[in-house]
Amino acid sequence: CHTSGMLTPNGKEYAQKIPREELTHVILKLLQAWKEPLSHFNQHIEHHQELPDDSLRKAKQISNMVHELKTGVEKVTEKARFSINSLNGMASSEGTGLSISNEANMMSDSDFIHCFRRDSNKVQSYLKILKCRIMPENTC
Repeated sequence: CHTSGMLTPNGKEYAQKIPREELTHVILKLLQAWKEPLSHFNQHIEHHQELPDDSLRKAKQISNMVHELKTGVEKVTEKARFSINSLNGMASSEGTGLSISNEANMMSDSDFIHCFRRDSNKVQSYLKILKCRIMPENTC
């Protein structure tokens, strides 16, 4: 996976110990790291004539959802007055420190989906932890 070298909390217990700002930063890095590979993936599957329109529509929907989630996390970050100065350099894949052009493009579709699912699960877990910290009344 192209994000394997990215430092992320290993396990729920460790993620819970990380400060809110740092955990938010990890979430944004993961989301940003998938922007370009998802774009390439969408272009790749558009050339598969045998794929049903529904599959193509779902792939584009996933890309849009990742973009919207990233935008939403950035807005929450700003509202919570986290220090986002360190996040400003993440406008491109270079900002994540990842070389995604070769590795992500060379992955098979199943490997790509496996990696995306893995990172999606991480983001989901980290967001749940943040939600519990921000709104403890949810009995997390």
